[in-house]
Amino acid sequence: MSDPKGDVGALRLHYRSEKSALLERLGVQGSSSRGVRSALQRLTRLTDQTLRALWSQAGFGPGYTLMAVGGYGRGELFPFSDVDVLVLLPDGSQPEQDETLKARLEGFIGSCWDVGLEIGSSVRTGADCLEEAAKDVTVQTSLLECRLICGSKAQFNALVGQLNEAMDPKAFFVAKTLEMRQRHNKFENTPYSLEPNCKESPGGLRDLQIILWVAKAAGLGRSWDELARKGLATPLEARQIKANEALLSLIRARLHLLANRREDRLVFDLQTAVAESFGFKAQVPAVITPSGPGTHTPPAARGMRRASEALMKRYYWAAKAVTQLNQILLLNIEERLSSDDAGVDRRRPLNERFFDKGGMLEVAHDNLYVQQPHAILETFLIYQTTVGIKGLSARTLRALYNARPLMNAQFRADPVNRATFLRILQEPEGITHAMRLMNQTSVLGRYLWVFRNIVGQMQHDLFHVYTVDQHILMVLRNVRRFFIAEHSHEYPFCSQLAAGWDKPWIFYVAALFHDIAKGRGGDHSDLGAKDVRTFCRQHRMAREDSQLIEFLVSEHLTMSRMAQKEDLSDPDVINAFAQRVGNERYLTALYLLTVADIRGTSPKVWNAWKGKLLEDLYRYTLRALGGRAPDPGAVVEARKREALSLLALHALPHLAHKALWDTLDVSYFMRHQADEIAWHTRVLTKQLALSAAQTSAQLATQNARAAAKRPAPPASAGDADTSVAVPGEHCIVRARLSPEGEGLQVLVYAPDQHDLFARICGYFDTSGFSILDARIHTTQNGHALDTFQVVAPTLSEHYRELIAMVENNLAQTIDERGPLPAPSKGRLSRRVKSFPVTPRVDLRPDDKAQRWLLSVSASDRAGLLYCISRVLARYDISVQLAKITTLGERVEDTFLISGSQLQVNKRQIEIETELLETLEG
Repeated sequence: MSDPKGDVGALRLHYRSEKSALLERLGVQGSSSRGVRSALQRLTRLTDQTLRALWSQAGFGPGYTLMAVGGYGRGELFPFSDVDVLVLLPDGSQPEQDETLKARLEGFIGSCWDVGLEIGSSVRTGADCLEEAAKDVTVQTSLLECRLICGSKAQFNALVGQLNEAMDPKAFFVAKTLEMRQRHNKFENTPYSLEPNCKESPGGLRDLQIILWVAKAAGLGRSWDELARKGLATPLEARQIKANEALLSLIRARLHLLANRREDRLVFDLQTAVAESFGFKAQVPAVITPSGPGTHTPPAARGMRRASEALMKRYYWAAKAVTQLNQILLLNIEERLSSDDAGVDRRRPLNERFFDKGGMLEVAHDNLYVQQPHAILETFLIYQTTVGIKGLSARTLRALYNARPLMNAQFRADPVNRATFLRILQEPEGITHAMRLMNQTSVLGRYLWVFRNIVGQMQHDLFHVYTVDQHILMVLRNVRRFFIAEHSHEYPFCSQLAAGWDKPWIFYVAALFHDIAKGRGGDHSDLGAKDVRTFCRQHRMAREDSQLIEFLVSEHLTMSRMAQKEDLSDPDVINAFAQRVGNERYLTALYLLTVADIRGTSPKVWNAWKGKLLEDLYRYTLRALGGRAPDPGAVVEARKREALSLLALHALPHLAHKALWDTLDVSYFMRHQADEIAWHTRVLTKQLALSAAQTSAQLATQNARAAAKRPAPPASAGDADTSVAVPGEHCIVRARLSPEGEGLQVLVYAPDQHDLFARICGYFDTSGFSILDARIHTTQNGHALDTFQVVAPTLSEHYRELIAMVENNLAQTIDERGPLPAPSKGRLSRRVKSFPVTPRVDLRPDDKAQRWLLSVSASDRAGLLYCISRVLARYDISVQLAKITTLGERVEDTFLISGSQLQVNKRQIEIETELLETLEG
């Protein structure tokens, strides 16, 4: 294309029409390495020619130079990336004092924006460039990729020469690797984010650019082929890099096109559209079996794989390969830069196959794994057990990368390899690091073929923030920390139980397999139990150990479900669970794995309340398993005695508790701990006595006036706030910091009304509180005695003011009565919009057919619980127990309810229908 002629308006029309044509072709072509790179280069050339025309129109003299820097200088201009340019001035120029030059520069930059170029510009002399590069490694990097667009070639070459002379390759290498480490920390050091940044995340394009930057700075090469020719990369590695770079570049380009702006994140909103642009469609996935390649099973037994899931798996595999190759090449470059020690053998032999090379584990020769395949797994055993080894050398990493084809079915069936893998699991230290390194180097997925299928597997349940393989390794880490004394402060009870456990490796195997069947369709717990049964048999484990591991994999969701959805005060629930686990050893193992599993889903899912529920279930079940499960009457009496002991510490008068306790039945004492009973009694006894005294005084005044036959004066505002017609009519609300160490515990004592639960939920919703648990009790004198466990977005050091606010405002909300306010329109998060949860409502009678269990599951949104409670209030349904479970952006709530409407089939259908409509929003 010849340079376009004419004014800025003509240039704008020409540039935009040509760019639109290029982008249209990029949207449907460029699926190969040559295609995407060619498209980006054509866009770069179009931009070059447009800038040359604008530069010519600006009238700069021969002593001025226009240079491309950064990504534009590299010749890879993405559709909506900034066009970074440097206007190089003659030495001694001062634009701020030269009005003509200043006007010319402003006119040039303004015309660039007028044409449609998103310019990122800098104006410097050569001396300025050298000074800035010496101070800022970012400027130095940008200038490292400079390219002449137009102007003085001699001036450009002089600057490049001066920059090369000033370059310190070792210092530059250190600065860029530190910068990379900080960037990786920002993305939690994993390429497996559910919304990764294909440019900046670990395994993204930036990791490839860093290799070329440090290689170019050291004079070791400017392209992948040149690095291969100089021995820094093998031809295979160069091909792998170029293929993965093309994929990441094409994803980034299409992200820009679909977002119609610069967008480098694979956000949920765009994942499906990007996937479809690659031709991915929802399909039935293939199962990868332990014996070899994947085979198809009948669709009826399978789940559908989303188009976005196929794209993300391809992305994760590419990012993982980039991470491995980045590590190999950077280590090789570092060795070349440390050539001062050439001729000095810094290796310390560990055995005939491995050396310690400055703290890095190095193979004795490049063909070690080809000649001795058993050494592949031995690598990780030595890494795990040798003090001072902190990683694998570039030579070892490369050898492992090239040894992947060796890890076939024969390798997996080799008894020596099976024994080595079991030894790695059974070593007392280093298990987490060894397994993570095995996954990073692709060895874990090739030895455990079923594990390979879940590498990079997304989870669409809205509360897992990791891919399946990363979640599994996180659970493994959590279990391991229970056995490390340095971490005993995190979960003391778990550490206490782990201290008495004889075989920690049982948990490691169970952790590896507990979610290994995700994505296959069917019940992943059952499928995983079959996989681990095969694994245990192949690795010749003792029968009792195999049975325990299979039990843990099969039942790893049971304890969490029981604790968060069942009424733990019901002896039948505890006895049923005790029969399911069978004995104390199985119970303890399941408890530890459950805690580790919940903590491994997301940093936001675990909280102190869930911890208390699980610990309560563990202790109740342990008592039942020991034959020490007392009858309800004995439990009630024990709690009463403990509560009275606590009350005595507060100098409560003798028998002061009797007035309240006489109104409470057995279910209240079964559902509340002694500490809660004492707190309720202490608060309510004082308040009820004060209320009774006020009522007596008011009645006496009214009687005196009636006797004198005088009309009573109008009540003052203060009288209206404090007076009550009968004892106990006034609502009492008290709050305290939760004994579990998170959030508040709120007590509500008020005359019962059918919409009380809804009214309370409405207050907490509008005030920004989340309800974790609600225990609803109706006293024998017709009052509600309810306890709520709530958390605020922030519980600051001014918690006393927060407690006072809750006590006053909630009491006013309840006393106001009147119709329930309309619920607020909750806004759905981006994740919920991208991965909606199908609403479900399950209404069934309990085992004794006296009350009903209502279970709901839906996408979370603000005000959802209030909306549910409004429906229940409309049908005069009383809530007796509420367990609120929020799993990321999904809620799974369970209610114990009662009401005459539930006995009518037609009403049941109406209630379920209305609840479904509410859950759908």
